[in-house]
Amino acid sequence: MMSTAAERMMARNRHGDGRRGRGFLTGIVLPFLLTLAPGLALAPGLGAQDVEDRFPGVSLGLLFEGRTQPVIAIQPFEGGAVAQRAENIVARNLRHSNRFRVLDSIPEAFTRGQETVDYALWDQLGADWLVTGRLDGAGTLVLEVHDVIYRETRDSGRFPILAPDHSDFRLSVHIASDAVVQWVFNEPGIAASRIVFSRRMDDGSQDLWMVDADGENLQRITRDRPEEEGHPIAMSPAWSPDGRRVVYTSYRSGLPRIYELNLETGERRSVPAPMAGDYITPTYLPDGERIAFAVNAGRNSGLFTYNIVEQCCFEELSRGRWEDISPTFAPDGSQFAFNSNRLGVGAPQIYRRPVNGGSPAIVSPYLYERPGYYTSPDWSPVGDRLAYHGRIDRRGTHQILVSEIGRRGRVVQLTQEGNNQDPSWAPDGRHLVFAAERNWGRALMIVDTETGATRTLVSGIVARMPAWSPSLSVRPAADAEAPQ
Repeated sequence: MMSTAAERMMARNRHGDGRRGRGFLTGIVLPFLLTLAPGLALAPGLGAQDVEDRFPGVSLGLLFEGRTQPVIAIQPFEGGAVAQRAENIVARNLRHSNRFRVLDSIPEAFTRGQETVDYALWDQLGADWLVTGRLDGAGTLVLEVHDVIYRETRDSGRFPILAPDHSDFRLSVHIASDAVVQWVFNEPGIAASRIVFSRRMDDGSQDLWMVDADGENLQRITRDRPEEEGHPIAMSPAWSPDGRRVVYTSYRSGLPRIYELNLETGERRSVPAPMAGDYITPTYLPDGERIAFAVNAGRNSGLFTYNIVEQCCFEELSRGRWEDISPTFAPDGSQFAFNSNRLGVGAPQIYRRPVNGGSPAIVSPYLYERPGYYTSPDWSPVGDRLAYHGRIDRRGTHQILVSEIGRRGRVVQLTQEGNNQDPSWAPDGRHLVFAAERNWGRALMIVDTETGATRTLVSGIVARMPAWSPSLSVRPAADAEAPQ
């Protein structure tokens, strides 16, 4: 179990350091929405008119999330050029985790002739943690994480690393990187994961593309040629819980229908359409065997499930004259959230409801006669929050919001600049990827919900509807070509 910050300070003092509060303070001013209460203080420079223009009846405050990031040093890995490449990938991944400050340069005196770890020396450099690595002749990366303050090895492991020319070389290193995060924080990392999204080309066609969580290894995974004239359109991807399959909507038949793509074999199969209507916004249930999706069919619209493994058994989740779309499930499968226009056309809201029935409850902010506009919900893999995007000002732009489950009225706004849509959670339940529009162009961006720090994943392309995978393992099969 990880020691507390106070315990670590005491330990450092016992070793004669005398310094306190070591680490790198990070934080950002985060806007957040909350119901207006008497005596609520607004941030300096934020007047009542500013609040009213953005969201009538709700005040916009400012919350500073200050966190001390531990300093981590990486001793140059032993094992030649491939080991050095692995070291660079690990360092980049640890920066992207937003949990550490990685020392950029290590004096030569700290890297030469150390058969054992000299904790006092690394302590002088300011490190709280130290990573050492060695790539042996069998292609195994031996990693160790050392607690410099307590002067002990926290954990170690052996990780098979694929050849540098293998398409999953980086993924094999990412898996080792995530082990460092797990050892230190007892929480999953995000390096060994990928994002699938719909990319629109200049000719109007849309196919699914995939990219590693560090922005590398961009590749096309579908080539949905239409059966009739027209451009291929593939959209609304979602990952299976095992990370081996993706379900999505395609217009290859001329109508929106649902398909599943096996990423290991390249096999694609369609989901039957027993009733007329548009089949859209599919997702997997936590058991990985069933999918849920919306069927837009006038007064017979609703949400349905289908066992895609057994290829049978349509079941109804909801049905009515309104349009329920974009289902997303709690990790334990007991509840689901969805988008619905039950309050009227042009005013979609986010609801959640038990799977076994009951009345849906509004999750998104709601004000009488000003219901707002909220879509694209995604349930955190941790289970405590729902992310979605909403139109909260009179300019018509969309921003990324997060509602905390079980805390009525607690809604955090994560973005302010430009237009931001379609959030999707990382496997750590801390980071979100979303589609962004800025003055300089379009991009997929990632935000850390703990600090507000953002980074660009891919830019210069029109990317929509990103879906973040669970933590992945190296695929045993050879790379599959995108199906024709």
